[in-house]
Amino acid sequence: MHPISLWDLLKQILSSWQVIAITIAIAIYISIVSYVARSYHRPRMKKVKSFKKKKAEPTAATPEVSEEDSAMDSNDELGLEEA
Repeated sequence: MHPISLWDLLKQILSSWQVIAITIAIAIYISIVSYVARSYHRPRMKKVKSFKKKKAEPTAATPEVSEEDSAMDSNDELGLEEA
């Protein structure tokens, strides 16, 4: 085969609609695959969670003190009598 006839054959092959369509289809496929790979490969942004402080719940170890008891306790500690 002469180089001129080889060049003409190559020109006909590359300009056929089947080769052009397959080339475009492969380019689109590679583009989609690379987009999906980039979106899954990227490190995701960590959301900062705001921690709410829980209210201290009364436990069994700390008994609740009523106002009358606390008033009497403070008077007893000071050695004062009620009038």
